[in-house]
Amino acid sequence: MSGSILVVDDEKGQREILTTILRKEGYRVVDVPGGREALARLDEEEFDLILTDLKMQGMSGMELMEQVLALDPQQCVVMMTAHGTVDSAVEAMKKGAFDYLEKPLERDDLILTLQRAFERINLLRENRLLHKRLEETATIPNIIGDHPKIREVFRVINKIAPTGSTVLIYGESGTGKELVARAIHDRSPRKDQPFFAINCAAIPDSLMESELFGHEKGSFTGAGSREIGLFEAADKGTVFLDEIGEMSVSMQAKLLRAIQEKEIRRVGGKVNIPIDVRIISATNRDLEAEIRKGSFREDLFYRLNVIRINLPPLRERGNDIVALADFFVRKYSAATGIPLKGIAKPALKTLMGYSWPGNVRQLESVIERGVLMAESDHIEPEDLPAEVHEAGGPGGKLPFEFPPDGISIEDLERELIIKAMDRAGWVIAKAAPLLGMSYKTLQYRLEKFGIDKH
Repeated sequence: MSGSILVVDDEKGQREILTTILRKEGYRVVDVPGGREALARLDEEEFDLILTDLKMQGMSGMELMEQVLALDPQQCVVMMTAHGTVDSAVEAMKKGAFDYLEKPLERDDLILTLQRAFERINLLRENRLLHKRLEETATIPNIIGDHPKIREVFRVINKIAPTGSTVLIYGESGTGKELVARAIHDRSPRKDQPFFAINCAAIPDSLMESELFGHEKGSFTGAGSREIGLFEAADKGTVFLDEIGEMSVSMQAKLLRAIQEKEIRRVGGKVNIPIDVRIISATNRDLEAEIRKGSFREDLFYRLNVIRINLPPLRERGNDIVALADFFVRKYSAATGIPLKGIAKPALKTLMGYSWPGNVRQLESVIERGVLMAESDHIEPEDLPAEVHEAGGPGGKLPFEFPPDGISIEDLERELIIKAMDRAGWVIAKAAPLLGMSYKTLQYRLEKFGIDKH
């Protein structure tokens, strides 16, 4: 046997006999002469089981048990009692003792009772361990998948959600970064407070400071009244800064100060306003590479990157595609009233073979279209967009003929950007989603390639 036992008895001879017997059985044993000494020892270390006499000078075994169980309801206690106090021992069991032994103790009864007690202790320990593992890997609403990389995301979310640490989420566009941020907020002590999300790529730099920190009346043209910013509105809650890599260096400095000082100042204001917000940020950029280029502040990076979560792209998640597709079929079948049974095997094969540059967001869009286009009770390959069923499937072909002399990636990218801009009427904000880029990334590419409307 193995395990630790604290023996509590005010009779020295009885303690010595018990200690000798139990150590021979393989238990680690510590003995103390009374309840107060037992509590002091329990402050220093944990024991699997407490074997205590009921009647003792000073604190009784009953009082000791009540105090111990108030601190740890799962602590195992076995009571020893003289013949005339059996009723009290039974009362102790009603109050939480595992069992009682009648003095004078029979060695075999003692060993058998402790064996049964340790069977229960080990069972409870296994259940706690299993429960902990389930909590760490439990599915989170709206985030679907069983791939090891997604299970690791679940584990990290459950581990760090109760803390107040900043979190930086890495992932390609469409991988579900905002869903992860909301899951962290919903599992935190701030869950009943506001959650605000802002896409840093969608807000012009000239308006970003006002959006985050607010402004005073008359602080700039058009500021007709005082407005509070997201940080002030989200006090005690969470602010999610998506596409943080798109934020200008000057704005990064102001954000850094707000994080460090835990206060903000409205644009045009003179008063510093204390804030208590948890910051979760996300990016699809390599921020460490941006630091080397001088476009992202290293000190801000380390403030944001206390906890890092890496979201895998959909193409790396194997059979998660099937689970996600099934979820979206049920979602849009219910929303549209179209009674579909699922996805036909050839269509599933197509979905599995596609590279999903737009990740989960693209898959959801494809399945929504499939539900609307389906002619039978299953989604068939022809119900999927052409770019998916033409390129999907093992050995699927590229959506263009590969030249025998090879291609220039830069020329191909330039051509795709021009086509996207043409389709979007040369509106950057409309063309960027077609290419899976942020507004600022596309703007940078247009300048890089010298592309303008002729």
